[in-house]
Amino acid sequence: MKKFFTILAIIICLTVGGQVLAVNLNQGNLMGTAATQAGYGPTNATSLASLVGMVIAVALSLVGLIFLVLMVYAGYLWMTAHGEEEKVKTAQTIIKQSIIGLIIVIGAYSITYYIVPILVNYTANGNN
Repeated sequence: MKKFFTILAIIICLTVGGQVLAVNLNQGNLMGTAATQAGYGPTNATSLASLVGMVIAVALSLVGLIFLVLMVYAGYLWMTAHGEEEKVKTAQTIIKQSIIGLIIVIGAYSITYYIVPILVNYTANGNN
């Protein structure tokens, strides 16, 4: 079990702890000038629908990561079972339940992907 948590910690560090390198487009206020010329004023307002959509997307991403960890754990358990039926059945159960969970998550993500933009457009147009 200690090896499992070590592997889990390594996977989390590699996926979450990565460094992000991005271009700074705010040098010389380039983006602010372009927005002002296009007729948009400076704003940092985020609609409630956009915020809810971002939270749901992050939650679904974490559930996908959990699915990956469970599949790796079940595969490891199955490969190290050495013919023990109890461990093989446990691994198969984990795999089946993980796949069912993934189907539910994909369904939730697809609903979120299609419904949230409709809500954003609906609220952005002032339709209540």
